[in-house]
Amino acid sequence: MKYLDEFRDAELARYYIDQINKIVTKNCVIMEICGGQTHSIIQHGIDQVLPSNIEMVHGPGCPVCVTPLETLDRAIKIAKTDNVIFTSFGDMLRVPGSNSDLLKAKSEGADVRIVYSALEALKIARENPNKEVVFLAIGFETTAPGNALAILQADKEGLSNFSEIVSHVLVPPAMEVILSSEDNRVQAFLAAGHVCTIMGYWEYEPIAVKYKVPIVPTGFEPVDILNGIYLAVKQLEEGKAFVENQYTRSVKREGNIAAQNLLKEIFIVADQKWRGIGSIPMSGMTISPKYEKYDAAKKFNVTNIITKEPEECKSGLVLRGVLKPYECPVFGKECTPENPLGATMVSSEGACSAYYKYKRFNVR
Repeated sequence: MKYLDEFRDAELARYYIDQINKIVTKNCVIMEICGGQTHSIIQHGIDQVLPSNIEMVHGPGCPVCVTPLETLDRAIKIAKTDNVIFTSFGDMLRVPGSNSDLLKAKSEGADVRIVYSALEALKIARENPNKEVVFLAIGFETTAPGNALAILQADKEGLSNFSEIVSHVLVPPAMEVILSSEDNRVQAFLAAGHVCTIMGYWEYEPIAVKYKVPIVPTGFEPVDILNGIYLAVKQLEEGKAFVENQYTRSVKREGNIAAQNLLKEIFIVADQKWRGIGSIPMSGMTISPKYEKYDAAKKFNVTNIITKEPEECKSGLVLRGVLKPYECPVFGKECTPENPLGATMVSSEGACSAYYKYKRFNVR
């Protein structure tokens, strides 16, 4: 398949492994941003074929993982409200809130439905004019344009029975929190290719300069990632720090301007809580006052729900690259995919889920 098979080519993968081995002399700690990259790295054993002085750590790029507890608690309360059809991506149904999850709410009689996009939720609103239809809009800049488009379309059609509970997060502020923390170990980043497809990589350039870290947007296939690691290591060895685009078949420096303009129309940048990390200033997007009638949290008066994170879950340290999943004392014991304590275990993109699935219980 064009643009897929060639990026799973074993010979090409071995070539990049050889190239990395030829140039690396220093200890390198590289963080991949996205959970999709994490799963590819663990599934294909990329971290295990790298030289021992290159360590991959796993960043906060799983949208399910960083959705705060209070967003889930607000969603569950709305879902249990009479006359509501609550819609969500499937992987959000099992993410634990404080005391429950959306799947349990569904089993208790709430009308919770899995959809594949916000526009599908909008279709349900058209078909059910006497019901309030709410969509749980989470994710990074990748999914935000589609969710913004649904609000814009609802406004054009005058659909007053549609709204979204929004928890959108932005990558650059999270990177800066990681790099500025006292326990930071990250020396280079593999940036998420799909986020950069929307936003471009121009906004990473000041970060690379300020913190002196190479940043390499990559794809998600093994050869993409190995190529990205090679480019990052090469910069570290040469004492350079700039943004170098590996994912040229999808990413341009300026990104998708139309999508960016749509985000500016519907959302405003605001402070945002990240599950396991805490509040990061100006790191999220919320619905602008112009479209606040589509803000489900305000519409259903659940903005006052504030939730404290459980102390036993160490997902925040995993998301910051401080701990590997198996170094958490409850990993694979009290915390499993069947009984997840944190979203990094329940999410299909979570680092803990990847380590559990591929049986990485005590190895790098």
